[in-house]
Amino acid sequence: MGLPRTLASTSTLALILSAGCGGDDGGGLPGGSCDAVPPEASGEGTYYAATGAGNCSFDPSPQDLMVAAMNAVDYRTAAWCGACLAVTGPSGSVTVRVVDQCPECAQGDLDLSPEAFALLAPLSAGRVPITWHMVACDVSGPIAYHFKDGANPFWTALQVRNHRYPIAKVEAMQGGAYVEIPRVDYNYFVAASGLGDGPYQLRVTDQRGHVLEDTGVALGDDVTRTGAAQFPACP
Repeated sequence: MGLPRTLASTSTLALILSAGCGGDDGGGLPGGSCDAVPPEASGEGTYYAATGAGNCSFDPSPQDLMVAAMNAVDYRTAAWCGACLAVTGPSGSVTVRVVDQCPECAQGDLDLSPEAFALLAPLSAGRVPITWHMVACDVSGPIAYHFKDGANPFWTALQVRNHRYPIAKVEAMQGGAYVEIPRVDYNYFVAASGLGDGPYQLRVTDQRGHVLEDTGVALGDDVTRTGAAQFPACP
């Protein structure tokens, strides 16, 4: 599968429906509100030959290798995919984006790219104590919807990309009401019976309780549709 084509969105509306309090944590992350400070986690940091790709199904990002794999306990059906984490180690700190899962890592551990680990400790250290917490990703432009290769009206798989905070849930308007699309371990929201021909009206909730709504999102096969807005940052 080659790199996906990025197409202009046919979206006609993006509406920020709420901004912060009482947000759904999606069963994965704590602190689903702008009023709550994301808690600090601790564990051990290691490193691996990261490319930016991995279990989260993002494309390789050779231009940005400040990335990490989340331990399997915290990974929780891709709940942390795309999250940005401020990580502190013995010699410094770095902000990384979660792109993969580390099956052998214990809860609280992160497996970092060598480039990120080197900002925390010498590579020769191999394994070091770390603390980390979620922060807003430094993104520009609106969120995007990537339709998986093979997506069609009868099996529709989409992924949210370029988001400021990790995604809690995605819903699609079906028969006059929003229906939640289940998330799978490889970080796609998959409607096993499909969403129809489209275009779609989608509602996306992030882990801090922000909600965006997009209409006119056209179906595609291995394509990315640009939304019309971005989640606001918590103060």
